[in-house]
Amino acid sequence: MSTPSYPLFCLGNPLLDMQVRDGEALLKKYDLKSNDAILAEEKHAAIYDDLKQNYEVTYVAGGAAQNAARGAAYVLPPNSVVYTGSVGEDDLAEQLKIANKREGLAEVYQVTPGEKTGACAVVITGHDRSLVTNLRAAEKFQQSHLSSKEVAPLIEAAKFFYVEGYFLTHGTASALELSGKAAAAAKTFVLNLSAPFIPQFFGAQLQQILPHVDVLIGNEAEAEAWAYCQRRVSDPKGPRSGRQDLSSASPRPTPRVLVRSSSPRAPTPPSSLPLISPTSPSCTKVHALSNEQIVDTNGAGDAFAGGFVGALVAGKSLNEAVRSRPQDGCYVGPQYKWPKVQIL
Repeated sequence: MSTPSYPLFCLGNPLLDMQVRDGEALLKKYDLKSNDAILAEEKHAAIYDDLKQNYEVTYVAGGAAQNAARGAAYVLPPNSVVYTGSVGEDDLAEQLKIANKREGLAEVYQVTPGEKTGACAVVITGHDRSLVTNLRAAEKFQQSHLSSKEVAPLIEAAKFFYVEGYFLTHGTASALELSGKAAAAAKTFVLNLSAPFIPQFFGAQLQQILPHVDVLIGNEAEAEAWAYCQRRVSDPKGPRSGRQDLSSASPRPTPRVLVRSSSPRAPTPPSSLPLISPTSPSCTKVHALSNEQIVDTNGAGDAFAGGFVGALVAGKSLNEAVRSRPQDGCYVGPQYKWPKVQIL
């Protein structure tokens, strides 16, 4: 029996999101910011039981790269996307598999016995979300899984690769192996910065992988955090600083494409997505969603990234790719409408 092949291979931290609304009291109780993403510290340990006991919880299959992979699968033909990461041998992992199957995403999980599948507390306040992640099994991913007989042929056959920035908190060696193989074979490697704390606290890991990155995705806050933490600018909120520094982050002319998304609150015009390379900066406008159309922002960036990468896999241009918006089909977090909304 031949091994199936998928043009897009994704790597990240599989998580089950525990989403609650009207969480203002939780922000105060656990010292959280309303639109942020962090790894759980000791002071956050009780939040997961707190949600289950005192709130109405919506469980959503999550993890940044897995969200993006499902977004890409949503816009691409069947059997186009495969994803890997480490899960526990538990019911949470089974829920992730069910969600993936429904949305056409193949997975080749590393199953780590004795560990629980990772979880993310998603505290919704208005349109904003605050993410508190306990990686659990996700941070037990072994680099050897990439060379296993199940996974290695999939990497060999893939043409595009996508890794979330969160994965660099524990899996830099695996990400480097994947990006190195992509570079050696002249394939496309995409990295998403994922959250401001990645450039803030894992800048050394970013520096290692950036020379292999073809497409780097980040929002305004992530770009500014990178620029500020590299001490190339004096003002951490300078609207152009992240654009300039990320373009010159590598001594080689990589990343070849930098995609920086901007919110309506950012200094750039609302609904504009600058496509930036060191030599040809440009700005592509996309249509805005009304407040009534926005349920919450959980997974919105991942949905955009998934649609964008999916469009690249489908052979679309950069300008066409930024308009590929599976988030238009979202209804709660990174879940999509069925039957499918036509995207490409």
